[in-house]
Amino acid sequence: MSDYALALIALLVALLGQATAAGLAIEVYLRRGLPRAVSRTWLALASGSLLLALQSGYTLELALRSGLYDLRQALLASLVGICFALGINGLRRQQP
Repeated sequence: MSDYALALIALLVALLGQATAAGLAIEVYLRRGLPRAVSRTWLALASGSLLLALQSGYTLELALRSGLYDLRQALLASLVGICFALGINGLRRQQP
């Protein structure tokens, strides 16, 4: 597998991880009965995750259209996406 293909897969994983994290955070934000401060925290997590997903999407588009990529950045983004999604899922399960 070439570095280019590995970078594309890593960027796709990053995009999916961040989008999943955003979806889970929005789900908790929309729950009724949460204190206002907790609700705002979940909204901030969802917004940040959506922005990171957007950045990963733009990076993936750049790699696909022009062939420009950075394998280390793509792998780091992939790990961040996975860790963030797992972290949000763990926090979501702790909410009443």
